[in-house]
Amino acid sequence: MTTYTPAQAVERSGLTLDTLRYYEREGLIGPIRRSPGGFREYTEDDIFWIGLITCFREAGLGIGDLRDFVAILRSERPAQDRVAFLREHRAALEQRVAALCRALEVLDDKIAYYS
Repeated sequence: MTTYTPAQAVERSGLTLDTLRYYEREGLIGPIRRSPGGFREYTEDDIFWIGLITCFREAGLGIGDLRDFVAILRSERPAQDRVAFLREHRAALEQRVAALCRALEVLDDKIAYYS
């Protein structure tokens, strides 16, 4: 099994080491295995979870929402629960995108007015 040092995990994920440790403390990733010397060793699975969490953070999910979703993913709950969670957050994102598009239109109008 391929493992990565914390520095390599930082490089692969684009996150800081503090963020990776925070995600681990919050239960969003891991538990991260340790070497015999006690150092963190990240696996491909850990890197995948980090990428998943990063994607959802970029989509606007808060830590509480992420905890809830990770709990759903790690549980034996039915797939419908996952789908319902994702649909709910997708709808919220669509509303946010619509609001941002309206804001862009206002800015474009102001730019045209002042040009």
